[in-house]
Amino acid sequence: MSNGIPRRAFVGQMAMAGAAFHIVPRHVLGGPGHQAPSDTLNVACIGVGGMGASDVRGMSDENIYALCDVDDTRAARSFNAFPQAKRYRDFRIMLERDGDNIDAVTVSTPDHTHTVAAMMALSMGKHVYCQKPLTRTIWETRQLASAAQDSGLSTQMGNQGHSWEGTRQIREWVEAGWIGTVREVQYWTNRPIWPQAIERPLETYHVPQHLDWNLWLGPAPERPYHPAYAPFNWRGWWDYGTGALGDIACHSMDAAFWALDLGYPTRIEPESTALFKETAPAVSRIVYHFPARGTRSAIKVVWRDGSLTPPRPTDLADGQRWPPGDSGQLWVGDEGTLVAGIYGDNPRLVNESRHAELMANPPDETYARTDGVYAEWIAACKSGGRAGSDFATHAGPLTEMVLLGNLAVRSAKTLEIDQSTGQVTNTAIPEEFIRPEYREGWSW
Repeated sequence: MSNGIPRRAFVGQMAMAGAAFHIVPRHVLGGPGHQAPSDTLNVACIGVGGMGASDVRGMSDENIYALCDVDDTRAARSFNAFPQAKRYRDFRIMLERDGDNIDAVTVSTPDHTHTVAAMMALSMGKHVYCQKPLTRTIWETRQLASAAQDSGLSTQMGNQGHSWEGTRQIREWVEAGWIGTVREVQYWTNRPIWPQAIERPLETYHVPQHLDWNLWLGPAPERPYHPAYAPFNWRGWWDYGTGALGDIACHSMDAAFWALDLGYPTRIEPESTALFKETAPAVSRIVYHFPARGTRSAIKVVWRDGSLTPPRPTDLADGQRWPPGDSGQLWVGDEGTLVAGIYGDNPRLVNESRHAELMANPPDETYARTDGVYAEWIAACKSGGRAGSDFATHAGPLTEMVLLGNLAVRSAKTLEIDQSTGQVTNTAIPEEFIRPEYREGWSW
């Protein structure tokens, strides 16, 4: 509240004094065009530049109570858009000082800080929205999914395509048999669009005045500042990011993971260009093998990055361009193929006449449409429900499946995996690949 009274205290005082009020303005009770304060979340946003700025805007129908970012320049757009919001650089201080006034938290930092921020928020009873991938390592994924399950709070990962109509259409079309039994799903992307397959730089740079480098590092090991890491190129560094696979696969693999109930693979076969100790390779091809499960058949999932593309579908008409874009997904069934964007957007059958027939006779909408990733999470926070990409049942398992591919690439070995536990059974994986060692002061 602007007068300094904590929100919950204010609500309590109003309840005690309620008998003294007989005429209440509509904007207090809510109604058409109005949202009552009691129905409004106080949201704190951690990481508000870049994609974080979009996440802040996604919360703008609620009360943007606090904004936190280690880079004043990157955060300026959000700071200027919400001048009434409190400003912080350290999310730990923000949550400690203002925790009683915060209902929900968004986490839009680099991957290596997702877990510590989200875990602290959950431990304080806050609903949490976290950008993809959910975490940087598999151990973190399991910790965060378990904490979310135990908390009873509403969580959501920012793989927005899961809430879009295209993902639901894909599942409805596949279940209605429009491409027959699915045998393969192929993915391709132009990522990385940042440097990878490089050694650690040796040049010395002064830390920009607008950046708190120590806070940017957060739980990661100390190293000197260099523009090779921040503000954007961190994705290719294993200490901070998860490479092209971690960046895109939580989007593109989402529809298949959900619609086909993929679970854990039993084998992953990696190929890549030269490996570097600290950075992801320039190009990789990763083949996941999923055995038959329930009523579905065995499925092969092929990931390609570095602008590698899958073979031309046999049912694509002569003269049609392939691939249709620099990133996408191709579902291969024994009666046809389906192509879509990385978010599951704009799905269509590759065979034009079959697609026209589908559009004329679409299957029933058996999966409810949503108002988008933000609205879905906000509604869950207010109702006590579960959002579509919640940490425990969807985002966590999806992220873990994706990150197993990075273990295969970094190990340069085919991995055999126990499908019931997700444990690698045929080789030892270095502990630091699975469970990070945090700097002092960054545990939860």
